[in-house]
Amino acid sequence: MSKIVFDAHSNLLRENYYSYTVQDVKEPNLFPEIFQYDQVPKIAFNRRIVPMHMPDEIWITDTTFRDGQQSRAPFTPAQILRLFDLLHRLGGPHGVIRQSEFFVYSRQDQRALELCQARGYRFPEITTWIRATEKDFNLVRELGVSETGILVSCSDYHIFKKMNMTRMQAMDQYLGVVKMALERGIRPRCHFEDITRADYYGFVVPFAHALSKLSEEAGIPIKIRCCDTLGLGVSYPGASLPRSVPGIIYGLRHYANMPSTLLEWHGHNDFGKVVCNAATAWLYGASSVNCSILGIGERTGNCPLESMVMEYCSLRGRSDEMELPVITEIAEYFEKEIGYSIPPQTPFMGRDFCATRAGIHADGLLKDEQIYNIFNTEAILHRPPCVLVDAHSGLAGIAYWMNNQFGKNGRRFEKQDELVAKVKADVDALYAQGRTTTMSDAELRAICHKYAPELSPDK
Repeated sequence: MSKIVFDAHSNLLRENYYSYTVQDVKEPNLFPEIFQYDQVPKIAFNRRIVPMHMPDEIWITDTTFRDGQQSRAPFTPAQILRLFDLLHRLGGPHGVIRQSEFFVYSRQDQRALELCQARGYRFPEITTWIRATEKDFNLVRELGVSETGILVSCSDYHIFKKMNMTRMQAMDQYLGVVKMALERGIRPRCHFEDITRADYYGFVVPFAHALSKLSEEAGIPIKIRCCDTLGLGVSYPGASLPRSVPGIIYGLRHYANMPSTLLEWHGHNDFGKVVCNAATAWLYGASSVNCSILGIGERTGNCPLESMVMEYCSLRGRSDEMELPVITEIAEYFEKEIGYSIPPQTPFMGRDFCATRAGIHADGLLKDEQIYNIFNTEAILHRPPCVLVDAHSGLAGIAYWMNNQFGKNGRRFEKQDELVAKVKADVDALYAQGRTTTMSDAELRAICHKYAPELSPDK
């Protein structure tokens, strides 16, 4: 491999080859100054700034049917098929949602996979996650799946404490497993578990470089999924490894010769940074971010797929023919058919996503919804802004609610209207008596009908 190559992104000659070998230490590097178990993990800075490198193409991969199922009752095959159809529509014809990851162990898992394969969709491509055994590789091949995920834990917490190995032993084992996949013509996707607590130059880069060489020899791409297993990654410029998301992605590209198309970020939300970290991975050179619908996943969950759809639109300035209203259909399916209760304030999907209770906000919406609505939610997501009436909604809130309910015939209510004042008086009386819950639409329609019989009490 040439040591100097032309970088089409920067139009400069770039030194390309760095030789890192595994540092086969006797004692694990657990970064004790950062990860003291009886303290909140620290964020250290070395003030080394690496350049952004947004790939020519970025996309989303889905793990709802794999990692997402580890936090809830398993989906039925019929539910997986319906959600798979919705992901296909949401991702659009260009495959912004590029792949979807499945378990394959139970007969129910395999049935779901077969149902989705029968759709014949190009996107999302079906991939799997398996144990590193010959039996599982043969199963993947029999199922007609081209790519599978393989767990390759890379922190000393896992190598020394969980696997009871040295780094060299772990690397030899991992490379043997990858070769097993390559021999069967299967594309390996190596899940670098716990990368945000790993010795980056002592294990991560040397191992990634070895994978790059294997890939070149076999003529089969080997992907690296950077797994922020405990949500410890940070996006801050100048933050130190192992927690720096920019540093992790930059280093794999620059020191391990991994192209952006083979780099994927998989984050968890333990510290509330999952969306920002995923977007940062895109910005610094990973083409792919791995997500789940509603962020479902173990502990605090994965990166919400719907949030990264919106992040894609924001960063690209276009939707690339994604069918964005499907986000609302997915939310409705989760609640009405699966019986999953979405937290009301969940972005883009929760019941209160574009709702307000505050009178001052309702007043702004009444004058011009652009004042308090993030974008045209009715046009983009088929979710018009709404007001939930309670003790704080005021005249403006009730007027806005009435316009939403009864305004289709051209009638418009203002907060100065006598009818609005009468409805508010009844609402205020209920809360003065000790009510604490939000008024339902049916209750408010009944009150309106009492004072204006032409207004129907029915939906």
